[in-house]
Amino acid sequence: MATLLTTGVKPGRKRPEMSLLPGVGKSGFWLYLIPGLALFTVIILVPLIWNIYLSFTSYRGIRPPEFIGLDNWTRLMGDERFWTSFANSAAMIVAMVVIPTALGLLIAAILFDLVAKKFGGKLASFLRATYYLPQILPVAIAAIVIGWILRPENGALNTVLEAVGLGSLARNWLGSPDTALLSIMVVLIWVQIGYPVVIFMAALSRVDPELYEAAELDGANWFQRFSAITISIIRPEMYVVVLTGTIAALKVFGPIYALTRGGPGDSTIVPSYYAYSEFFQSQQVGYGATIATALTIVVVALTIVFILAQNRSERLENER
Repeated sequence: MATLLTTGVKPGRKRPEMSLLPGVGKSGFWLYLIPGLALFTVIILVPLIWNIYLSFTSYRGIRPPEFIGLDNWTRLMGDERFWTSFANSAAMIVAMVVIPTALGLLIAAILFDLVAKKFGGKLASFLRATYYLPQILPVAIAAIVIGWILRPENGALNTVLEAVGLGSLARNWLGSPDTALLSIMVVLIWVQIGYPVVIFMAALSRVDPELYEAAELDGANWFQRFSAITISIIRPEMYVVVLTGTIAALKVFGPIYALTRGGPGDSTIVPSYYAYSEFFQSQQVGYGATIATALTIVVVALTIVFILAQNRSERLENER
């Protein structure tokens, strides 16, 4: 009787299938994928295919593309500027992946283990938000602030150095080939460091405190607990941070465009900016598409390698 009152279905009868769309059963739920698939096709798939096609053409954006086979790719393999841009991408990976991941892991552990326990979770959350703030700043705003700090004549950095008697260290930080790339790297570290801090603090919250207590009773110090327990448990999040940071480093464009435009010379040029300059400044659309396609291939290859490495690591972990 209770079943009849609450569900309106007699005992022994199957509950009628409910559908959010009138006339659509279980087999029709693929219809919900159509909007996303349409957007993916229009925004990503079609431009990607068109870009790959243009990489085999000579095209200046006015007359129809002229198919030239592998000429652009042959030119790319011998282009010193292209290889310089990829060498600079290695520096971007150091600035956006290696250093932020190491520092972010250390900062997250300190905020979670020390600050939150001794001074409360609110202070730890405030500091976490402070570290993440540069991530949400628009690139243009951040570039204005950084440009003001690093200005050679009356910039804040040179002014402070002169005020403390270190005027000999003052430089044209963004205008000299010796310091421009290093300055960009420091800026990117500042921008990127909040991302791993947030991810790692979220990961640390799922670590069982009893594991730390048991290790502490066995005489393990903080570093031993950190290396044996923390690193092992949050390894999936570390893969995510390293992968997404590497992709972002390879695609970095905004800070280069806003601060140096790839200069002075080619000291800060990166593949994405090189592709942009070929597209819109030199009007070598076909060659710019070749650079962009090569960058896409590198990103996809690295993604596959990271995913395979993560799957292998998880499989070995489960076998233990």
